Amino acid sequence: MKALVMSLALAVPLALQAQGDARPITLDEAVRLARRNAPAAVQAKNSLRTNAATVRSRYAAFVPTLTFGSGVSRQDGTRFVPDFNQVVSTDQPWRGSHRFNSNLELFDGGRRWFELQAARANVDAAEATEVSQSFAVARDVKQQYYAVLAAREQQGAAKTQLEQAEQQLRAATARVAAGAATRSDSLRSIIQVGNAKLAVLSADNALATANASLSRLVGSTAIVTAVPDDTAGVATLALSETELYELVERGPAVVQARAQLAAAKQQSRAAKTPYLPTLSASVGWSFAASDSGFRFTGDQRNRNVSTSLSVNFPLFNGLNREQQVVSASVAESNAEAQLRDARLNARQQLVAQLGTFRTAEARVQIQTASVLSAEEDLRVQQERYNLGAGTLLDLITSQTTLITARQALIQARLDARTAKAQLEALVGRDL
Repeated sequence: MKALVMSLALAVPLALQAQGDARPITLDEAVRLARRNAPAAVQAKNSLRTNAATVRSRYAAFVPTLTFGSGVSRQDGTRFVPDFNQVVSTDQPWRGSHRFNSNLELFDGGRRWFELQAARANVDAAEATEVSQSFAVARDVKQQYYAVLAAREQQGAAKTQLEQAEQQLRAATARVAAGAATRSDSLRSIIQVGNAKLAVLSADNALATANASLSRLVGSTAIVTAVPDDTAGVATLALSETELYELVERGPAVVQARAQLAAAKQQSRAAKTPYLPTLSASVGWSFAASDSGFRFTGDQRNRNVSTSLSVNFPLFNGLNREQQVVSASVAESNAEAQLRDARLNARQQLVAQLGTFRTAEARVQIQTASVLSAEEDLRVQQERYNLGAGTLLDLITSQTTLITARQALIQARLDARTAKAQLEALVGRDL
């Protein structure tokens, strides 16, 4: 038994030393680093860039296309003529050809306009997605940050438990030496010290794991940890339930679904434009010339200018237009269902997380009082045991009650902080 206690005593300082190298960072810094480094946040930003480029290409569809081509060539060689029994040279002079074309679709039934509106709606959806991912990343970081704080609270509680167990061991040893208690009290006290050291080791390991997870979320190669001053903070909400319900209707998930519906409606309109004829115009300018010497520009006297105006109206294309209309209509119907579900889901999550927060907030108050009561009860039982008026079993029971109350308080704080982070991700703003 003594060997076990000695090994635990050596292991605790090593675990504490391993945690001393972690760099403390504030919650704001952790969120900022995660929003910059998290893969989900990077992908959301790149998606926004892609959709913005699509909008620019939709605007460019209203501008005439420009094409330029140029080339020069020369052919050298000989050819045998059997009738004359001689070799004839086939050398050709330099030949140059240059062309310039411009095309513009004058009327397309509104397809380009609808596609432009759809692209702009997709940008709105991408912006909402970026906001949603940003707060989702912040939620994950905050939850892990709070997990580090909870692990540190567990570490402090475990140290206090160890101090109390060592104090109990000294009292039990003194009473056994004085003949006022049996040897079993001393053995039980040794077991309590061993359990307390195990609790310290478990808390150290939990803190190390939480720090490693936080370092990964913020994208830091060095181990980081939460600022110790944040441990005692209590989560609060400055907004009323009515204000939260108003905010959730404008949350990132709802805004994203609404923008996707707008894009689907524009795509549905664009799918009907093939039923209208299209009108296109084109202008071409080219020239070709031969020259005995190399001249890239050629002879501009041999030029050709062409202008064309064409109307295209497909009468039947294998029901492809009908299939596109049905697909676009189905996508629009699905988008409407997604928007309805997004609004209902946001309300559901708000009710659930708000209830969790209020419950955890009440638990924090109750468990705080429970810890104070358990600490007072343990003090009384410790004095009673020192005076010989109480038993070791009563003292151990009080210690167990205090440990349970502290763990419940730590969990209540963690639940309140986590629920607040969920609410912030839901409404898309800090509360």
